[in-house]
Amino acid sequence: MKSVPPRLLALGAAALCLVIALAAALAVDSRLDRHWVMRGITLVLAFGCAAVLADDRGRRFRRIIGLVGVLMFGFVVPVTSTTWATPPEVDFALAVADDAKATATKDARGAVTVDDVRAATQARGGAVGTPKTDRSPEVRGADTFPLIVRPKPSQGRPWACVSFTHGLDAKIRPC
Repeated sequence: MKSVPPRLLALGAAALCLVIALAAALAVDSRLDRHWVMRGITLVLAFGCAAVLADDRGRRFRRIIGLVGVLMFGFVVPVTSTTWATPPEVDFALAVADDAKATATKDARGAVTVDDVRAATQARGGAVGTPKTDRSPEVRGADTFPLIVRPKPSQGRPWACVSFTHGLDAKIRPC
């Protein structure tokens, strides 16, 4: 039985890592500006592990380490970072951003206002701004962008920040 040449194995692993990285990056909503640095670093590490596989003079242990590295940095990390990209509070903020944009478009306005986001949040049963407590009686994130959006009025952290750039383009991030 003939084994796969190391250079061909490394090239195939690098190509597969690139395809998985691109698919995972495109699977995340473009309004989320998270994970780009981590995705780039893991792709570089996956390519480095594929380069370790290309060395045909290496010992078996070195090839095993290269395969495990390709598996971790080329498959496990991109897939898990994609599935964990939208926690419930971010999903809520994405829905609020869609509703606020629809309201502004329906009213023939070129920009989403704070009132649009506030109305969309309240229509979905959430709240805007930090909760008012004894410890921090001042409400933050309720008057200007980025707005703090909470799925439940009584919920403390975690919450998400919603801002609009260029009028109708939403950016959502944890805050």
